[in-house]
Amino acid sequence: MKKNIYEKEAQIFKALSNPVRLEIIDFLADGERCVCEIVENLNYEQPHISKSLLKLKEAGLIKDRRDGLNVYYSLKISCLREFFNCLNNILDADNSDKYC
Repeated sequence: MKKNIYEKEAQIFKALSNPVRLEIIDFLADGERCVCEIVENLNYEQPHISKSLLKLKEAGLIKDRRDGLNVYYSLKISCLREFFNCLNNILDADNSDKYC
């Protein structure tokens, strides 16, 4: 049973191992966004964004909602924003022992 958790964790970290997907997560941290907003603001081609959104969704990190012809994405895991804030504190810390 514990092995299943490690496999799921690995899937999540694989989904996060791409700079474009990390940028999407950061953009979605401010709230739900239409896929058209994601493409426009992140300045990547639509197919690349769509593939990245699919990987994040498969990993269970984001969710989508349809409204007519538009698809809206948001973070599925509310603590993801805090995780990245903590990670950024670690990356920004030079010699500090206190990270989060």
